[in-house]
Amino acid sequence: MRLVLVTQTLDAEHPALAQTLDLVDALARRTGELVVLCQSVGSHPPLPPNVRVRVYAAGTRAGRGLRFAGLLAAELRKRPRPDAVLAHMVPLFLVLAAPLAKPLGVRLALWYTHWHAGRVLRLATGLADVVLSVDQRSFPLRSRKVRGIGHAIDVEAFSPGAVRPEAGRLRLLALGRTARWKGYDTMLAGLERAVAAGVDAELEIRGPQLTGDERAHAAELREAVAASPTLDGRVRIEPPLPRSALPELLRGADALLSATQPRGSETLDKVVYEAAACGVPVLASNSALDEFLGGLPLELRFTARDADSLAGALRAIAAADAATRAATGAELRRRVVAGHSIDAWADAVVASLARPGRK
Repeated sequence: MRLVLVTQTLDAEHPALAQTLDLVDALARRTGELVVLCQSVGSHPPLPPNVRVRVYAAGTRAGRGLRFAGLLAAELRKRPRPDAVLAHMVPLFLVLAAPLAKPLGVRLALWYTHWHAGRVLRLATGLADVVLSVDQRSFPLRSRKVRGIGHAIDVEAFSPGAVRPEAGRLRLLALGRTARWKGYDTMLAGLERAVAAGVDAELEIRGPQLTGDERAHAAELREAVAASPTLDGRVRIEPPLPRSALPELLRGADALLSATQPRGSETLDKVVYEAAACGVPVLASNSALDEFLGGLPLELRFTARDADSLAGALRAIAAADAATRAATGAELRRRVVAGHSIDAWADAVVASLARPGRK
């Protein structure tokens, strides 16, 4: 198979998109040639020999669109022609590719997992041959084209560390952009109530601020922590770390907190599965995670936007012994390996892009 992957950047240091390099490596091992069209290239390890990178950077949005179209048209003219174009997370890529690829019979696919469903996404869904997401619930539109194929977690890099001692302050971690829908205010309120009920816990929040509103929300969270006698000294809001440092950061936590409050569809945050792959229990309010987090030695689910419900979950995990926490983490890792490994993801992508009737 010859595949064109359209994405935003290849950069091991990017706070949100560094994992794209994992996707490139996994897809390259399953294709004869992988062409990556991206807006920028940062630092990264050597790419597989069958990967070619073309950059569509330009000074204006219109200029980027024209350069992208020119580069894709050049790839589509080559022989053998690409079998498929896969747009990664940005529906506009697929919309721009459609007039060039469809007349030639080149299949179009979109990978998308987010709650936002705008006009461009609706158009891209109509034009795509197949839409890939973590789960049908993580794609915000109803369509027979949607296939849930799990997340792409590197289960070798994200792996458990040493068994942690039972005693000591409960170390909680939250990772991600400081967007309001991430539910950080619920985390602070829930932690405040759990501490008031006798739980000895601390929370580290790490993530980038990529928009003005995210920077404003981070400032609001810092002000809320400073104003609370309970939280001051227990909550730290820190900048993001390189992706290579995340496994060790996760292994140092007793639990990951995820309090997402999306509008519309549920967002299945990648960090939930990365933490689980490290054997770290995940306390989450996302109803789409009910199956993934159900039937465990510990109850890890809490009600969205409900600080009391979160406080109850924190009391339960604080009261659990080390063996119960370890058993919970081990089962979570087993579930990630079974359904969310990067190898399983890449196999599913290639199978979805193959023409009907072709093996």
